[in-house]
Amino acid sequence: MGARPSGGGAIFAFRAIIAPEPFHGYSRVRLILIIVQRHISMNAKDPSGASSAAVARDTPIDSPTPTQFWGSDAMAEMLRALDIPYLAINPGASYRGLHDSIVNYLGNTRPQMLLCLHEESAVAVAHGYAKVTDRMMGAAVHSNVGLMHATMAIFNAWCDRAPVLVLGATGPWDAAKRRPWIDWIHTMSDQGALVRGFTKWDNQPGSPMAAQEAMLRAAQIANTAPRGPTYVNLDAALQEQKIDALPVLAEVKRYLAPPSVVPAPQLLDAAAKLLSEAKNPVILAGRVSRSETSWAERVALAEKLQARVLTDGKTGAAFPTDHPLHASTPETFFPADAAKLLREADVVLSLDWVDLAGALKTTWGADAVTAKVIRVSPDAHMHRGTSMDYQGLPPADVYLMCEPDAVVPGLLAAVTARPKIAPPVPQPAPADDGVLNVAAVAHALNAAVKGRDVCLTHIPLSWNGAWRPFRHPLDYIGQEGGGGVGAGPGITVGAALALKGSGRMPVGILGDGDFLMGATAVWTAVHYQLPCLFLICNNRSFFNDEVHQERVAKERSRPVENKWIGQRMTDPEMDLAMIARGQGAEGIGPVTRIEDLSKAVEAGVDLVAKGRVCVIDIRV
Repeated sequence: MGARPSGGGAIFAFRAIIAPEPFHGYSRVRLILIIVQRHISMNAKDPSGASSAAVARDTPIDSPTPTQFWGSDAMAEMLRALDIPYLAINPGASYRGLHDSIVNYLGNTRPQMLLCLHEESAVAVAHGYAKVTDRMMGAAVHSNVGLMHATMAIFNAWCDRAPVLVLGATGPWDAAKRRPWIDWIHTMSDQGALVRGFTKWDNQPGSPMAAQEAMLRAAQIANTAPRGPTYVNLDAALQEQKIDALPVLAEVKRYLAPPSVVPAPQLLDAAAKLLSEAKNPVILAGRVSRSETSWAERVALAEKLQARVLTDGKTGAAFPTDHPLHASTPETFFPADAAKLLREADVVLSLDWVDLAGALKTTWGADAVTAKVIRVSPDAHMHRGTSMDYQGLPPADVYLMCEPDAVVPGLLAAVTARPKIAPPVPQPAPADDGVLNVAAVAHALNAAVKGRDVCLTHIPLSWNGAWRPFRHPLDYIGQEGGGGVGAGPGITVGAALALKGSGRMPVGILGDGDFLMGATAVWTAVHYQLPCLFLICNNRSFFNDEVHQERVAKERSRPVENKWIGQRMTDPEMDLAMIARGQGAEGIGPVTRIEDLSKAVEAGVDLVAKGRVCVIDIRV
């Protein structure tokens, strides 16, 4: 190799989206092609439509043509060969060799480092990016201490089935090469054990060539359904080892994640037969991709079957929520009207629904499930003894261990159309009651963004799914996965990274606790010019826990008036707008009167439309 790999030009080119075909009129050949060609490699899906030059900051001066090489140069080369667009980092000495190689060997492009002020934010940014694009980027965390900081965000990505390549470092593993004190406390005998229970695979390679293969394998595994984070731990001494020549890079296209598994024909036929003969089918639309084509296929299947559809607040938008066949608002917990509808079903088609067993138990209780259940999910490949995020074990009469996107086209081609049924009378969204609460925030946002494409990157637990319709797969990208407070800011910034230049505005609606735990992610958005809007529903309390303490006090006949102790963030109250301004963002508020809310949200939307990052402190 005679020169440093070129680093200029576009960081990463998003692929164009093919406009969805009409909901009806698919030919069988077309449907077969959709199944066969649907590929889940990291290069296959980029639905955001963002511009090719998302970030243009932190450009290093040119380095001389290298005449000698280091182990970390080989590692950096593999990251570029894997087409990792960005590496969100919190810096640390354990991977100073890789840091130098990315800056001075690759020119800080493909991947470009994105500085984050906390390791949890770094992984959350990568998680948010994957939620929008269905594509993996990287995050680098320092030694054991950085990995400990990052564990919550890695767990969120695991539960959310989001691909993230987490790079760590340790050592030097050779004790004779360790500096006194500092290298010893930052070295562990099995660092990957910290996250092994909620990563798909981890490895600590022993040579530059082994490091390249480890990254190759980690990317392949992370991008294979069901997707999730992987962890590669790089020995500091290995990074800083001088090598005679760079290893020959593997031909990466021969090591990509496999195409989506397609269902066995007999199982597809069995599922299609149940659905065709059903009198009252219901579709549970859960974990699905952000693909517009797959969105259209789900709508076409529901319309052909005249099946009622339920969606979930925990996962991203999977079906238009104002469609006549959408039967209940998407909520975090399975609502009573959805359970009533499900109990009336004779066939249930579950498209990778999160906690299918819980939905069935909520509906039938201790009784036998009377409906036939068609379960479409590859998720059992992730189930293990450490984390219980797999939920209860659901019954299934037909079990297709595939991604929904690979199954729906075949079902659409095979099922018999049912006569159109009378749509239910639409339920109006809850009215604005004149109180400064989360409902008022939703109504103010809807008015301020009218006519704009918006991506809700996060919503609070108190959100009512009827407050804003979802009509596109990027209208809402779902919750954080593992219930980890503090993820909202980083995920919003990662989504903003993916959406920059797309014309779609990222909006994170966060609680005050969520914002405060991850607030420094705002700096990353400002520094890398990633416009996004944060609406902070600030009740100055960890109020969900106040509700829990009230319940316990009532059960024990103790004073509920004490529920606030250890929960309220008052005396002094936090000035969230000032925290935003301190990081270079626009800070509006605190908004304390409902008559000021609409003006504040309109101002925030206008600022973000002009390329700014804005945080609005709303005292709900």
